[in-house]
Amino acid sequence: MRSELYIDGQWVKPAKGGTCEVINPATEEVIHRIAAATAEDVDLAVKAARRAFDRDGWPKLTGARRAGYLRAIADGIRARQAEIARLEVLDNGKPFPEADWDVADAAGCFDFYAGLAEQLDNDPEEAIALPDARFTSKAVREPIGVAGAIIPWNYPLLMAAWKVAPALAAGCTVVLKPAELTSLTALELAAVADEAGLPRGVLNIVTGAGSIAGQAIIDHRQVDKLAFTGSGPVGSKIMAAAARDIKRVSLELGGKSPFVVFEDADIDKAVEWIMFGIFWNQGQVCSATSRVLVHEAIYGRLLERLVEETNRIKIGNGLDEGTLLGPLVSKRQYDQIVSAIEGARKAGATVACGGTRPEGFDRGFYLRPTVLTDVPLDSDAWKEEIFGPVVCVRSFKTEEEAVELANDSRFGLAAAVMSKDDARAERIAAAFRAGIVWINCSQPTFTEAPWGGYKESGIGRELGRWGLDNYLETKQITRFTSEDPWGWYIKPEAAK
Repeated sequence: MRSELYIDGQWVKPAKGGTCEVINPATEEVIHRIAAATAEDVDLAVKAARRAFDRDGWPKLTGARRAGYLRAIADGIRARQAEIARLEVLDNGKPFPEADWDVADAAGCFDFYAGLAEQLDNDPEEAIALPDARFTSKAVREPIGVAGAIIPWNYPLLMAAWKVAPALAAGCTVVLKPAELTSLTALELAAVADEAGLPRGVLNIVTGAGSIAGQAIIDHRQVDKLAFTGSGPVGSKIMAAAARDIKRVSLELGGKSPFVVFEDADIDKAVEWIMFGIFWNQGQVCSATSRVLVHEAIYGRLLERLVEETNRIKIGNGLDEGTLLGPLVSKRQYDQIVSAIEGARKAGATVACGGTRPEGFDRGFYLRPTVLTDVPLDSDAWKEEIFGPVVCVRSFKTEEEAVELANDSRFGLAAAVMSKDDARAERIAAAFRAGIVWINCSQPTFTEAPWGGYKESGIGRELGRWGLDNYLETKQITRFTSEDPWGWYIKPEAAK
């Protein structure tokens, strides 16, 4: 396991020598210590990224050459996939098959953006038709500059890839700050990039507290772009801070996503997708479909099956074979979710199953997957993101009621609908006020498709070509081509 900062192509100790503990959430044991960066370290990283962008020529490379580095990083991740996935489990707690899937997706993300980098060579500019024949004009896209990326702890390597890959493809340089709780695989990404020969300063990784290292990135005047995934309150602070320097900002924030199940849905299929939508990654997913609305005609039968199957989920250490639900990421997260469940009880909700520590798990941040019913619409459990394996289920009577309940949220990241009636499913999908909509499923995520939300769920889109656009500026270049003088101030006759 690596422990130092990666700045300007070198592994360095933090200026003030601080460290952070790495705790295995399955055992609560301290398994490692990593560097805790301060503003001094961030300044070195930003200056390295600035030099790599302004003087060393990274943005001047062809897209094809940048693509070569991206593909080498993808190959390096795949070559160590099982090793990196194991580190992800030790750091985050998720089951190994989920971590393995995440690591493979991260490699695929670098491959995808390598392809888009090559396309930048094929389509470097766009001619603009003008009404005045004396001028020609074109629009060109250029990298923004130095990108400061701050990522969460729920998908450590994958979230790094979602930001680093498009930024490098566009020609930006990057200072990445992984979550304090889960930095191990981001440091391995630095090692992979180093082995791939990525020029020094192009990617810098600083670990440490968000309030110190993260804030230093946000405040640094030589950072041109901020990309953040995390909570709404932190996103709001980042947006306010960025306003001082008019930094470009993209934010992927929280959610309280609905899942509407109609009476014609297959109950077993619906239960499977409901569970996948909320229990995958221990429910620590911004897009988790945590508000389930079920038509009253099948509500009782579906709830019974959901409780039955939820109680069968195998809980355990993410490295144990067959585990489908690992521990939560930290004691703080565990305490917050237990508190949220207790708050729901006090507000009048019924705990249909779960909500307690499973038997036989005296250590580790384990929590039984939880189904809440009778949740009041004005309660925090219904309105606020819990970010854990907790789902709220209630019935509805009409399509109009379902849409109204689904959209009655300050969030708008994702939404799902399940029905055998294609026309109805499309109608509901169109009515959802959300940036991501799933029909007859929940949570499939593809690098090729845009990802982001409406309302308080964020600004901008990641993934697909939209993710590349996050790191590009558009420049207009207009040329006067006429041989005749312009003649506004100096008239042709006067010149003679």
